[in-house]
Amino acid sequence: MNRRRTFVLHVQYAIRDRTGLPAAAQFRRWASAALPKEVCGEVTLRLVSAEEIRMLNRDFRKKDTPTNVLSFSYETHPQLLGDLAICPKVVAREAAEQKKTLAAHYAHLTLHGMLHLQGFDHETPEEAEQMEARERTLLIDMGFPDPYFSPE
Repeated sequence: MNRRRTFVLHVQYAIRDRTGLPAAAQFRRWASAALPKEVCGEVTLRLVSAEEIRMLNRDFRKKDTPTNVLSFSYETHPQLLGDLAICPKVVAREAAEQKKTLAAHYAHLTLHGMLHLQGFDHETPEEAEQMEARERTLLIDMGFPDPYFSPE
């Protein structure tokens, strides 16, 4: 029997100003691209203020600073359950500093978070190399440039 993959991404806009933010359908496309075909599950992606992501980063990672994306995994392979928090204020600042389009940076961070939910990490050079290679492949397949290449 051929089972169809079911993946659901809930997108929550927990900020007032949605100017320049990708649509929920775009986040769903990026998140789905990060999953192997056999993986199904449910993830909530929440776009949050700098204050909220700073609090989450402080409470869960002991780092009292805003960050771009946080991942909270509850279950992995073949059922993926988890939450992602992305901070548009940090994303916009980083995109400008790195001379990237907002879409490219949101796509990268969405994929990055989804890979964390699947157990990828970047604590060691070997882990970072493996995770970054996966991110590059996925982004290039979607028509985005290599996120780790700087033209300068």
